[in-house]
Amino acid sequence: MPPKANSGKAKAPAIEETEILQAILLADSFDKRFEPLTVTTPRCLLPVCNVTLLEWTFECLAAAGVDKVFVVARSHTDQIDAAIKESSWSKEDSGMEISIVKVPRETICLGDAMRDIYNRKLITSDFLLVHGDLVSNVRVDEVVNAFKKRFEASKDNIMTMLLKESGPEHRTRPRGDSSIFVVDPVTSECVYYDSVPGLPVKTHASIPRTVFEKHFELEIRNDLIDCGIDVCAFEVMSLFEDNFDWEHIRKDFLHGVLSSDILMKNIHCHIISDGYAARVRDTKSYDAISKDILSRWTFPMVPDDNMPGPSGGYALTRNLTYLSLSSPPLLARTAEVGPLALLGPRASVAADAKVVRSVLGPRCTVGAGAVVSDSYLWEGVVVEAGAVVESSILGKGVVVKKGSMVERGCLVGDGVVLGPEASLAEFSRVSRRGLRAEVADDEDEDEDDDDAVDFEEMEAAQTEDMRRQVGMESNGIIWPTQGSPEDDEDDEDDEDEDEETSNTFSNLRLGRIGDPGSDLELSDSGSNSDSDAYDSDASTKRKRRTSTSSLSSFTISSSCLNPAVSAVEREFRLEAHATLVRAFSDGHRVADCAAELKTLRLATNAPWRAMHEVVVRTVADEVKVLPAESGAAAQSKEIARVVVRWGPLISTIAGSEPVDTISILQEHCARSARLGLFGQMLASFYQNDIVEDDDISAWHKLPASNPDATNEISENMRKCWTVGGKLLEHLEADSESEDEDEDSE
Repeated sequence: MPPKANSGKAKAPAIEETEILQAILLADSFDKRFEPLTVTTPRCLLPVCNVTLLEWTFECLAAAGVDKVFVVARSHTDQIDAAIKESSWSKEDSGMEISIVKVPRETICLGDAMRDIYNRKLITSDFLLVHGDLVSNVRVDEVVNAFKKRFEASKDNIMTMLLKESGPEHRTRPRGDSSIFVVDPVTSECVYYDSVPGLPVKTHASIPRTVFEKHFELEIRNDLIDCGIDVCAFEVMSLFEDNFDWEHIRKDFLHGVLSSDILMKNIHCHIISDGYAARVRDTKSYDAISKDILSRWTFPMVPDDNMPGPSGGYALTRNLTYLSLSSPPLLARTAEVGPLALLGPRASVAADAKVVRSVLGPRCTVGAGAVVSDSYLWEGVVVEAGAVVESSILGKGVVVKKGSMVERGCLVGDGVVLGPEASLAEFSRVSRRGLRAEVADDEDEDEDDDDAVDFEEMEAAQTEDMRRQVGMESNGIIWPTQGSPEDDEDDEDDEDEDEETSNTFSNLRLGRIGDPGSDLELSDSGSNSDSDAYDSDASTKRKRRTSTSSLSSFTISSSCLNPAVSAVEREFRLEAHATLVRAFSDGHRVADCAAELKTLRLATNAPWRAMHEVVVRTVADEVKVLPAESGAAAQSKEIARVVVRWGPLISTIAGSEPVDTISILQEHCARSARLGLFGQMLASFYQNDIVEDDDISAWHKLPASNPDATNEISENMRKCWTVGGKLLEHLEADSESEDEDEDSE
């Protein structure tokens, strides 16, 4: 149905001299990607690094100078209302007025919600439109100012979208549903939009000829993340009212306005390359954004400084590990915590337990010998002795009894008890029995909804194998799998149905925590041999861990904490280190990692030497120090594994300074447990063309390379110098032997 022209009946009310900035915050997501976690809790109140998404979004709106916020909610409205009243942003001196708008249960999409708000005449001026799952440190006030200038120039410029540049492997980029924006680079006007599902593969976009006739130059962009932040004129509200079949802000509203010959309205893009803005659209983005916060990409909103909500603050310790300050967690002496970990108030980790790349909520307990990796434990979760939880999300009050295994990708609802000796299959969804009675009176349960959860049917469908998976003492029931590969085959001929396509089994897989989707050929991915090789490496790393697994550890160089280093440079070193940790863990391409590091250096104006040092030291730390009984050959093989994979990054960053590379490696080995590896590492650098023999010779002649032995570090430096000299002698002997062979010929 073509969009209707605005009838003229809806004119913006008279605006007072001091115009206030309003915001519509959509608390409902209108999808079921987090179930069963959202059966009892709305998505906007899910905790991200122990702070609700609603608080993260309020922080963004406050920074934008918003005066009045309307939180639009369909389900769990009492919980949302209570959370708003408890928020510090609801206090009189906060400068922001927040009120909840309860829309009817029949509201099933964004378009319905917008029409309901319009009919209530709540919006009186320009407004921000955001979703309640936003994490951002972007200066949205700059977007608002840009919109106002355009609107003053022409009343037809009715909206400005905030978009962020990203590489194809950026982990907050929605792989299952990306977009094509065709933009006039001079005016930043968006002249065409199309959605691109991950599957089936989409290789062409049909852009109308008229678009090219009207604009001298155009950019076709598929490298933009939609931040879900729009600055709108009042007229946008009436457009939703007049075009009742619009359901989505991009696929319907944006596409409808741009393709209409009647409306003649303009929509612009505000494209940023710096800052952070992302939506928690699914469990994969939940994982990615949580790790970005721990890696300090959201600075200044980080756990140890300017954290939204009543967190009480966190102390930053080594390996980007954060410990609650309000009620410090209890850590056994032999517990291993980090890298990338956050422990909430009164959390505890027992002897020989491991918590890595994970978040523990308040009062969480991890028992002796248990392993929690790449997982998120909400308030009051108990993981008993010997249990393993991998790449999963556990709701409030979940108990994982001793010896249980929760495989990757699992979502376990509030109050579920698993085990003992449970073995939950990967990507399982579990809720507790009897949940139907608890939610029967909730307004989220609509008996007329075809997609409503049938708890009684699920309970009746539990098999003996399912009961064994959750454990004989469990109160849990396993939910049906979301879709199947057969569903993709049924949808192959329906490529025009964007909503149907984006919800196929394969596209849903792309939004699951713990599922890399490396076996899928996507519309939004390249096809070079390097990425294929790295996917293979990543799949190798995804072997199931046991309670005796050895977890890699990373260390932050002491220079990061050196008081002589400026605060900006110290912050850069921490963030650069975190970037490398993430690249090692997720198997990023060298080119993408180098681009991220260079962008970060430019953004902070840190010296090039700082980036060079962080890269060399962190790559060296990636090498595992093997026991002596493993032998020199095994240690050389381990060094080669790391240097072959990540040596090109050192070459890219070092540029024309290979001598500095050796000096940095020497100092790092002299200060760390890798002193005995210096010679093998230097030899591997030479064998992989990171340094040449002339570079080793130039380094060996430097006075700084052979300092006076005044302390332990300088003694270690001299040891490295001696080892390097022996390597140099060996290389020179080889060179002379080759010269003699050539002369004899």
